[in-house]
Amino acid sequence: MRRLGLILFLAIFSVALIGCASEKNGGTENKGDSTEKVTLDVALNAQPPAMDPIVTTSTVTRDVSRHVFETLLTVDENYEVAPMLAENYEVSEDGKTITLKLREGLTFHDGSDLTIEDVIASLERWRDISTLGKSFFSQAEFKAEDEHTLIIELEERMYTALQILAEPGRSAIIVPKRTIDEAEEDGLKEFIGTGPFKFDEWKQDQYIAMSKFEDYQAIDGEPSGLAGRKEAKVDEIKFHFVTDSSTRVAGITSGEYDISVAVPFDNVAQLEADDNIENRIDHNGFNAVVFNKKAGLFSDQKARQAALAALNMDEISQAAFSSEAFYDLEPSLMITDMKQWYTDAGKENYNQDDPEKAKQLFDEIGYNGEEVKIISSRDYQDHYDNAVVVQRQLEAAGLNVTLELSDWATVLQKRDDESAYDIFITGFPTEPVPTNYVFLSSLTQWAGWTDSPELDQLINEINAATSDEEAKASYEKLQEAYYDYVPIIKFGNKTTVTSSRANIENIGFLHGVFFWNVEKK
Repeated sequence: MRRLGLILFLAIFSVALIGCASEKNGGTENKGDSTEKVTLDVALNAQPPAMDPIVTTSTVTRDVSRHVFETLLTVDENYEVAPMLAENYEVSEDGKTITLKLREGLTFHDGSDLTIEDVIASLERWRDISTLGKSFFSQAEFKAEDEHTLIIELEERMYTALQILAEPGRSAIIVPKRTIDEAEEDGLKEFIGTGPFKFDEWKQDQYIAMSKFEDYQAIDGEPSGLAGRKEAKVDEIKFHFVTDSSTRVAGITSGEYDISVAVPFDNVAQLEADDNIENRIDHNGFNAVVFNKKAGLFSDQKARQAALAALNMDEISQAAFSSEAFYDLEPSLMITDMKQWYTDAGKENYNQDDPEKAKQLFDEIGYNGEEVKIISSRDYQDHYDNAVVVQRQLEAAGLNVTLELSDWATVLQKRDDESAYDIFITGFPTEPVPTNYVFLSSLTQWAGWTDSPELDQLINEINAATSDEEAKASYEKLQEAYYDYVPIIKFGNKTTVTSSRANIENIGFLHGVFFWNVEKK
């Protein structure tokens, strides 16, 4: 009897164990009547200055907020325009009217329906506030043809209009009209979008948390770049702010973090040797000197040309990226894969490495030992490493250069103050179209304050183009003019390393990293 009782006990216990066994289901492990959330822990190298991508050009804002907010159009892996919240789009023969049909049945994270009124209010806000909107859509009118059809009326033909609406960085995000009505000068107060994840919490200096949007309606189509089907395959993402690079490396090694971004290049080999870690290397635009062109030494165009003559791009890039495997010297603002745009026009002015020529030019403008201030941050180690070499090379050309360090949020504040700096170092993503670069147009009034009628005129020519060939010819002139005016100095194309635990699959990258479709096995 005791043996029979033991057998019955074991049988009942086994059934109970089976009933309580965890089953993966859409990112949630079911354990009897309880559930265990699957969280993706991501270590970021900086804290966003805002969650609202319309009020800042910060790349970390872009990378976090894109999980919450969506746009009417986006770009695929080939930088081609693709629908997102719009079902389809059409441009009139004269190029002045864009018609977009909205997808039906879409809802915001607060449960409200997405309406044409929300779309119009969102686009009007983007037009009036964002650098791209103010630059290119300032006279645009947004109208409802019916409850699912948007009409955009432009004053003139704009060759790049669809690409600007699809811009991944300074995105024309669609949000509820009521959140726009409640927004303040520094941005939205509620972060409600249509994306696969909804905003939950921002714990200052620690993390931003977001959770799976259960009612998300994915678009059909294979994932491609930022386009195609999106799915939240984990229950929660926590973006941890980990500004110290060694802490990010230690965290991915120990398993504290599932993903670490902006991993130092010197640590790549160490992480490659760990079977529990996988690295991905992605093209990540380029770093550059940005000049204060409103006040100080570099308000003089010849001073900027002198600095361009002084710099050795290989030394600058080597300091930040350690090996040619992680960068390449490239004079073009576009990449070779972009056949429509790529040109090496102006390359004779790139990577001159001629400090004597620089000294002569500085002498010609009467430079007399005034302090030249570079502001930078260790939050982006590559920016700091670039800045150290730029300081040294400009000193070799005869300048009195100081390097002032702070956190990245402070750099973002100071770069809008014409009295606070002469140079700052930052990175730029490769834009889908060259006219989107904020440093080329005077209309953006972006940090550094470009003011060149010639550059503005060539941007206008590109936007007025009626063919790819006409647009390309104008862009070649634009790149030549860029090397003459020198709003910034590009060092070279760069990459970024994102490290993940081996059980993480499907990390995406285009204009920065993204985590929809990511699975945690």
